Amino acid sequence: MLGLTACNSGKSDKEKEADALNQATREELANAVAERDQLFSLYNDINQGMEQIKQLENILTVSNSLPGETVTQREQIMSDIAAIQKALQERREKLVELEKKLSSSSKDNGTLRQTISNLRAQLESQATEITSLKENLDQARQRIGQLDAQVDSLSSTVAVVTDERNVAQEETVNLANELNTCYYAIGSKSELKERHIIETGFLRKTKLLKGDFDQSFFTTADKRTLTRIALHSKKAEVMTNQPEGSYVIESDNGQKVLVITNPDAFWSLTNYLVIKID
Repeated sequence: MLGLTACNSGKSDKEKEADALNQATREELANAVAERDQLFSLYNDINQGMEQIKQLENILTVSNSLPGETVTQREQIMSDIAAIQKALQERREKLVELEKKLSSSSKDNGTLRQTISNLRAQLESQATEITSLKENLDQARQRIGQLDAQVDSLSSTVAVVTDERNVAQEETVNLANELNTCYYAIGSKSELKERHIIETGFLRKTKLLKGDFDQSFFTTADKRTLTRIALHSKKAEVMTNQPEGSYVIESDNGQKVLVITNPDAFWSLTNYLVIKID
């Protein structure tokens, strides 16, 4: 130590001044390198922020064109936008801090100042992009609300139309059933007279279904499906005016069976069929 002190004390004033200058230069260099590294780090952060914004723009564009987007996806986009806004504020603060350091530095570095100016412009551009994204998201949300209202309205309309269609179909079916409803009665002469289905007298023509006849004696059937009527008798006669050729009376094991061969013609004059058996 004594030797070093002696050696240093042996230096001239010019040598001591040169050593101090070298020491100051090294400190300035270290500070400049540190500032440059901080700027590079901030530059990378800002570029990364721009990439995040572009990704959000792509996500928002695609999601607006897809009908199956959920509320959770919208909330995630809003969360991402908020995170980027927070990062932008932090980067602004870093940029201001670096600018202050550069201003207090004894060395004028025009390149670093220009870099800071460029970075500030990029940050402002990113802030504008984020604002635009939020506006687009709000517009999309409003549009979705309008579409939801239209869907609800259309759903109600469809429900009403469906109900009306079902009622109309039911009425059509009921009308068709009513138009195809027929009635037939099978009985002996005395049974038919007793229920006022036929009226006869001495030297008087037989009358059918005149006055208050017994409707309950008739069997209700469907013209579309009624093709055979078992008469359970060895003799049978059709009393109503069903057209000839539209039916035949056959025997089946000694019992008469009425077979309708032409339903449209058979029921063209009346919906009632009266058959007298013995």
